Amino acid sequence: MKTRAITAFFFTIVMLASLFNGYTFTGFYLLLSIIALLEFYKMVKMGGIRPHRNMGVAVAAIMFSITAAYHFFEFELKYLLLIVPLIFSVFILELYKKNKIPFANISYTFVGFIYVTVPFCFFYSLGFLIDSFNYNFHLPLAFLLLLWASDTGAYLFGVKFGKTRLFERHSPKKSWEGFLGGLFTSLLVSYLISTQFTEISPAVWGGMAVLIVCFGTLGDLVESMLKRSLDAKDSGTFLPGHGGFLDRFDGLLIAAPVVFVYLYLILY
Repeated sequence: MKTRAITAFFFTIVMLASLFNGYTFTGFYLLLSIIALLEFYKMVKMGGIRPHRNMGVAVAAIMFSITAAYHFFEFELKYLLLIVPLIFSVFILELYKKNKIPFANISYTFVGFIYVTVPFCFFYSLGFLIDSFNYNFHLPLAFLLLLWASDTGAYLFGVKFGKTRLFERHSPKKSWEGFLGGLFTSLLVSYLISTQFTEISPAVWGGMAVLIVCFGTLGDLVESMLKRSLDAKDSGTFLPGHGGFLDRFDGLLIAAPVVFVYLYLILY
């Protein structure tokens, strides 16, 4: 427990510090998304799958970098087409591998950057949603605070009142009481955020909180399903007491794209 708390404290400080400058935000989350993708590919190898790791990482790095270049330098998004030859080269490379399940290898290569990299790109783009070409840390910071509030509330209320299992097949410890506790905590934090970041109305912040709780919980369950299917306890060992980066950001992977679309439709 002590190791877990120390790791959480220092990693949270680093994460928060990275948010207050657009360039550190870019570098930190580019690195984080690549490490999380590598953890994904490492996990699926436990199930006998052999994804094209290097090609997947190359596509992911280009995808994230072009997203960043668009926001910082108005780089045209048409250059995302550069990843098309790389994506289809995976089929050709598989021809030269002696494997009984070639299309499983191909599929998991694609699933990796769709499941991991694309959500990180959406989260990153939250920093430019208020102004497409000027970084603003309010939305990424609020997203993380609401996600952490949800996780903390779910844990505390679940330990104290949890009786009704939420989705026992994939996560036997989660309860409806914990889920509702996380919702209450996240809504409370969203109100506090609305008093500081007034460019968005309290109702919109509240809607963001609800989406983060619902889809963040689903993201957690999806990663639990993945780990159970591969008989893996954690995605990695990089964070002592916490597992891997994929374990720490599983809620973001499903919630970030949904929240981005929600805010984009409201703000534009």
